Amino acid sequence: MSDVDESAYTAKTPAALAQLLATAKAEAVARLSIAEGAVVVGCDSVLDLDGAALGKPEDVAEAKRRWRSMRGRSGLLVTGHCVIDTRSGRHDAARATTRVTFADLSDEEIDAYVATGEPLQVAGAFTIDGLGGAFVTKIDGDPHNVVGISLPLLRTMLRGLDVEWTSLWPSCQQEGRV
Repeated sequence: MSDVDESAYTAKTPAALAQLLATAKAEAVARLSIAEGAVVVGCDSVLDLDGAALGKPEDVAEAKRRWRSMRGRSGLLVTGHCVIDTRSGRHDAARATTRVTFADLSDEEIDAYVATGEPLQVAGAFTIDGLGGAFVTKIDGDPHNVVGISLPLLRTMLRGLDVEWTSLWPSCQQEGRV
């Protein structure tokens, strides 16, 4: 895990911000001695709502304001990906974009959801793999991307660096689980 301060970064577009953050995180981890001889993956997601970049909300009030502006609407969840092969020094960067449509929540539902604390921990103040999953009515694109990493995109990026997806499974293969 990187120690990148996300609030220190800005970019002209939400997509550019997602990529900038993903690259900064991958580079920070790649500099660590534990990353020697490793493949490092950095990702970061930003919700693009009408051109505004929505990362993690700063507080409860902001999370509630966001949900009131998102309810019944769609936004683009952009995840930047950066892969660094510390063995070869090669790297790749790419983005995945998925359209997410939100339910038309009542104020009471928004208040209850924000009170769980979940929206404060995630980009866009929502997640589909937790309590907020019921508030997402449609996903157009890669659902893995909405969770925070596009597995199909990552597989393609790794292949471009001559790292086969299945080579990441040695412990599973040795234990006979694959």
